[in-house]
Amino acid sequence: MSTDLSTLTAAAGKWEEMAVRFKTLEDQYEKDVHGVSLGESWIGLSANAANARFTVTLKELQGAQKEAKAVARILRDAHAQLADLRNRLKAIRDEAVKAGMRVSDQGTVAFDAERLTQDERTAYVHDPDFQQAARAQANEWAERLVQAVKAVTDADDGIRMVLDAAVLDSAPMDGTFNGFNRSPQASPYPSLEEAGKAANMPKDRKDVPAWWRSLAPVTRGILLKGKGDELRAADVMDPRYQWHSPDPGSGEFKVEEPTPEDLWFHARALGLATVGDTIGETGASRNMLHYLRGTGETLNLDVDRILADDPGFRSEIEDQHVAQNQDAWRRQALDEFHKAGGVETVVVPVESRTKHTTLGSDEWFHAVGSNAHNVSGFVTVTPDPHGGAPKVSLDYQVNVWDRYNWDPGKSTPFLGGLINISDDDMGRLHKVGFGQEFDMKGGSSTHHHDLDSTTPPAITPEDQGREGTRGDVSRGEEKNR
Repeated sequence: MSTDLSTLTAAAGKWEEMAVRFKTLEDQYEKDVHGVSLGESWIGLSANAANARFTVTLKELQGAQKEAKAVARILRDAHAQLADLRNRLKAIRDEAVKAGMRVSDQGTVAFDAERLTQDERTAYVHDPDFQQAARAQANEWAERLVQAVKAVTDADDGIRMVLDAAVLDSAPMDGTFNGFNRSPQASPYPSLEEAGKAANMPKDRKDVPAWWRSLAPVTRGILLKGKGDELRAADVMDPRYQWHSPDPGSGEFKVEEPTPEDLWFHARALGLATVGDTIGETGASRNMLHYLRGTGETLNLDVDRILADDPGFRSEIEDQHVAQNQDAWRRQALDEFHKAGGVETVVVPVESRTKHTTLGSDEWFHAVGSNAHNVSGFVTVTPDPHGGAPKVSLDYQVNVWDRYNWDPGKSTPFLGGLINISDDDMGRLHKVGFGQEFDMKGGSSTHHHDLDSTTPPAITPEDQGREGTRGDVSRGEEKNR
């Protein structure tokens, strides 16, 4: 907060002076040294060799000027942007204080009870709801300050990165090794803060989607062009939606003692899972075996197989998630494109509203049944190189969530109704510790849709290329997000 940012403009002035001095050296060198190899008094192989070496040095002096000017521009931009970010930070602090908070020099925020009147203080001390509300407000202001400080930190990282790029020899084969940068390029990012954020992708994958959404649309476009495969592998398309089980299922795990009947039913359930593989219900078999192992670990759903096997579900995704949202998503992305100047690629994250359905195929009805699902991804707007209308496209994945549990009072038919499994009996295995309920979630492969086309969206499931049985070692190990 108290850093003297004027040193940046002072340093910029010194770099500009340096550029002027290099220009003076260039003029002198060109006249007194380089020019000698061009005259008629010195000809032959030695003159040609000297001219080549002298030309390299002359161009280095020219490059030194360009590099010095580039550094000066970066320092002046750094001053302007850091000053703006610091003013924003100060404004948030002042607003917090005005709202009744106390902010320490280290940025700690607390409700300032000392500013209350005696009656208000008495009410505060004796009212837990008042205290809870005050703590919630303090946390909100603290988070705003944290984000403002992070913006400054990101900008600081961006300054370092852009300066490093400005002084890096962009043509190492030009006759010098680690020489001056003869062709410094301006940072492609819309700000130094964005340059820093772009370089600081979180190491924890669960934090990547939030980081991706925090970037400017142009920044996303730059990153996607240069690191598209890496970003997709890092799960930037993951949804924001946080799914939670809608019901408690069978209750607490392993709270009752097992009986001989439970052992018998456990054996029947294992046999049923084996039958599931035999009749092709490999997904149901896999999920039941996971339940009977009793680990309670979250299971990755093979959403690609669900889409391939269940045409009704596939149509629901196409119609209710993509078709119903594509016009609004297209307008949103084009708005961002024009806001950014209409000359750079922009990428806008999108996500449909989560809906619920029951899968229709026997295998996935038994494996998953009712579930929550949506699509998430991004719309890309790419400018036309000839000045025509930009291209707008959608890349998305299908997300599915469910809880593998058993509801009291229900039953599930198998083998066309020849076998009827009681949910109470299956749920009891959870209570005695012979099985454990678990969450299921997964994301499909990436699907693409041209938003400039009048053709309705259509999902073409990937060829699974495998049987999916327990004997298939790849079953259940596919990449699911």
